[in-house]
Amino acid sequence: MDDLQAQYDDAMFDYSTGEYEVAIGKLSGILAVDPGHFDAQLAVAMCHYRKGDYPVAIAEGHKAERLRPNEQLVHTNLSLFYMRSGDKTTAEKHGLKARIAGWKDDLKTPATGTDAAEPELQMAQPKPKSFKMPEKFPDMPWKKTGRTGATPPAPPIPPAAGGKGDNPS
Repeated sequence: MDDLQAQYDDAMFDYSTGEYEVAIGKLSGILAVDPGHFDAQLAVAMCHYRKGDYPVAIAEGHKAERLRPNEQLVHTNLSLFYMRSGDKTTAEKHGLKARIAGWKDDLKTPATGTDAAEPELQMAQPKPKSFKMPEKFPDMPWKKTGRTGATPPAPPIPPAAGGKGDNPS
């Protein structure tokens, strides 16, 4: 298996330098030995995309989808491939699948992952605040009272303007 990893790394170097045909040849060699090599399958699709061969990129992308149907990166790539080929509807469908896969990944909690082993990577929790409860609550704090304890009377209403002598006609 180490030989396949070295071959994959070599193919990815070729991909990164723009040697897509060479990378496809090496990745195809990996897939001949291990047809379930997900990373190699995904990389073959991306090589064809970079060459501008969108129909082959889509076909290779769907092979990766069969290996991992709920993988976010698969659907992100397929969305890109379909968009470049001019099929916006199918691109949006795969974009939505990618978004859903991302949400599902966010919901997963690491049981014994690196976060559990490294507490400094965990989110900070606020310290609980301590406070003293009042001993007596007022009966109706929203009601204002005067000196006598009763609610003050309403202010008088001013007389209406425009009496009998105000009309010029």
